[in-house]
Parts: sequence; C-alpha cells; structure tokens
Amino acid sequence: MRTRHAVLGTVAALALVVPATAAHAADGVGKSGTQLGPDEIGRSKNVEHLANVPSSGPLAGATGTDMAFKDGLAFVGNYNGFVIYDVTRPSNPRMVAQVSCPGSQNDISVSGNLLYVSTDSSRSDDSCSSVPQSATIKSSWEGIKIFDITDVRNPRYIKSVETACGSHTHTLLPGEKSDYLYVSSYSPSETYPDCAPPHDSISIVEVPKKAPTTASVVAEPNLFPDGGYTNTSGCHDITVFPAKKIAAGACMGDGIIMDISDPVAPKVVERVRDTTNFAFWHSATFNTDATKVVFTDELGGGGAATCNTATGPNRGANGIYDLGKDRKLTFRSYYKIPRHQFDSENCVAHNGSLIPLKGRDVMVQSWYMGGTSFWDFTDSDNPREIGYFERGPAGPAGGGGGTWSSYYYNGTVFSSDLGKGFDTLRITDKSLKKAADVKMGTLNVQSQPLYVTSRR
Repeated sequence: MRTRHAVLGTVAALALVVPATAAHAADGVGKSGTQLGPDEIGRSKNVEHLANVPSSGPLAGATGTDMAFKDGLAFVGNYNGFVIYDVTRPSNPRMVAQVSCPGSQNDISVSGNLLYVSTDSSRSDDSCSSVPQSATIKSSWEGIKIFDITDVRNPRYIKSVETACGSHTHTLLPGEKSDYLYVSSYSPSETYPDCAPPHDSISIVEVPKKAPTTASVVAEPNLFPDGGYTNTSGCHDITVFPAKKIAAGACMGDGIIMDISDPVAPKVVERVRDTTNFAFWHSATFNTDATKVVFTDELGGGGAATCNTATGPNRGANGIYDLGKDRKLTFRSYYKIPRHQFDSENCVAHNGSLIPLKGRDVMVQSWYMGGTSFWDFTDSDNPREIGYFERGPAGPAGGGGGTWSSYYYNGTVFSSDLGKGFDTLRITDKSLKKAADVKMGTLNVQSQPLYVTSRR
C-alpha cells in the first residue's frame, strides 16, 4: 500500500544506449586534455568505452551524482531523483526504472530491499513533489529518504528522516539488525533554525531492518569539540571499513580516523591537516587492507579549472597517507592527473573506488571534466596513472560537465557524468585482469568491503 510519500513520476523504460562502435573505438587513442575539441573523446590504449546512456525524462538536464550497486543493478543518483539500470551486460545497460524526486544531491546507497537517498537542499516538505523553500523557515525539510525496492521496477517511498543541516552525503554502516547511516552536512547559519553553528557533528540514523518505517536519528556526535580547523563545521563525506571497525572522514578542514566499534558512538582517534595544499577535504578511500588512506581535495568546489600549469600538481590533488597499526596517519605524497585541461574545464579530484587486487593498490577515480583516471599507489611515494578516459570541453568551467563518480564493479567501470548520463568503461591492462575475479553482490563504495584477503 502506498503511503503519503508515494513516488511521483516513476518510469520503467528502455534507455537509449549509445554503443562504442568499432569506428569510435579507434578515435582519441593517446589524445587527452588540451588536445581534445568540444565533447571529443580521448582515452589511453588500454581503456575501452563500452556504452553511454544519456539522461532522459524528468532527469534530463539535471546533474548526475553518486552510484551504488546490487545484484547486477546500478542505482544512479541525480539532482532530480535517481535511475536504476540493469548492467549485467555492460555494453548494453538497460534502464529498469526512473524516479522523479528532486532534492540535491540525491547521494545514494542500497541495503537489501532498501534504498537510501540524501536530500541537501531545503524543501517545502519531505515529498517527491516538494519545491525549494528557504532554510530560514522552520517548517522546511531536508534529510534522508528511504525507498522500498523489493520491486525494482516500482520503488516505493516509505519513510523520511529529517537531519540537522540536511544530508549532503551519507554512509551506510550495515549491522546485524539495523543499518546505520552516518549523515554528513555542513554550511550552518545563525539564520537557519535547524542548522545553527558551529555544527561540528554528524547525524546517525538507525534503520531497523524489520521495521524501516521506524527509522530515526539516534545520535549526533560532536567530532570537533575544539572547533576543528578554520573551515571545519561537520564533514563532507565518510568512508567506513566495517571489517576493521574504523572510518575515515573528510571534514572540510580536517582528515580524521574514527573508531566505530560502537556504531552510534564513533570516536575520533586521529586528525591531520594540510594547510599548504588542501582547500576542502572532500572524500576518503582506504586501500584493501586499511594500511593507507587516500584523501581528496575538492579545490574550487568542483566548479573551477585547477588541472593546469598555473595551479600545479599538488593543489586539487589526492593526498596519500600511510595508516599505521596505531591508527596514526603519515603523509607520503600527492597524486593529480598528469593531463592538463583547458581553463574552461572544471577539473579536480572527486569520487573513486578501489580496483580489487591482492598485493597492489589501484584506484579508478573521477576528475569532473578531467575524466576518469586509473592510477596505482602501491608505492605511496610514487603514484602513477596507468589509464584514462575523458571528453573534451563541455561548456564553461562549472557549467555541469564531467564525471562525478567512477566506480569498479565486477570487471567494469561505471561512470556517472554530470551532463552526459551513464558511461560504461573497461580497462584491458593485463596486470589488472585478476580484479575481475572478485565478484560483488552489493557495493556501496563508502561502505568499503574487504575486497581481497588482507596482507596483515
């Protein structure tokens, strides 16, 4: 039975797939950056572009965001809602359903038959037909939305949970009886009744698996009782490593490690800062055995051209840290794509995931208009790019172009492009071949699985 939250505009339809034909496959090999014309494709020889599915219907023209995966399905967020694709044939992804439910960013995760979506824009109410409304109005809503996806062709909106300052991102920490969502948000203001400063906290939403409609905020731990660094007021994103009972947080001005042995009482056990090159601590990724953490710096907020000579190789880059047995972080080096982009292209480190390999540390990562980069950081001091895929300029910097997330799932890389829709890629590097043997049922990248046997 549908509740008052029933989804508006759910569409089940076949998607328009643009395959990479043999002719296209030869185009752009070895070309990149300032060698590419508008929307022209460039790629390394070892990367294949399999398909593209443009955004359509109520999601057309809106920004594509994050992704999650379950049983051969890709769940892709969008500022206007989300879409579900069948990706069992990566060269021919098929749209299963499309849900219209506006509310940026619609950051997304999946657990069993539940789908969690973040709303980080102040809305008139918690429905999928809401309209923007100022956060200065007490009745305005933002937070977490929960959908039942038992029937993936017809997702049902079953519950909302309001959280302080909304939900810019959320991270799923699965438990035996409940899921816990670590909700990251920021930008407090004295004029916002539900988001007053200093907001040095996160919200923790508990979702009982047998009774998801009873979900609620169960804790709001203050991670920075001393106020953190100058621009720290909450966190931007958190990655949990459940098998190790630790989490890494990118908290705008600080990079942190947390002990999450008690899911509702995380404890900060390590903090680092980079006052020289980092502008905005954006996200975090552990390596396969949690002996390293890669933090990203979203210099310019994702809307600026920073992959150029003027900005240099260290600002807007990844920071690679070794993580000791004592949970202390030691900075080792920076990684930034070596391909300079036009000053019209927004380009900076963004969302990525591990490629699961025993004994090696390899990531695939989005860089907005800088494209998708495959890079190896096995040697923490000497990271190197091993492959790439990108498009030429798609309008002015910050104009809605480039890839938001690039994730590896069961042998294929899936990319959510801000304007171009959904891309599928494959890297043919022989040294990465065994990664395809690691099969995942569910993958939420910020709920980092134990991909391969630990080296410890």
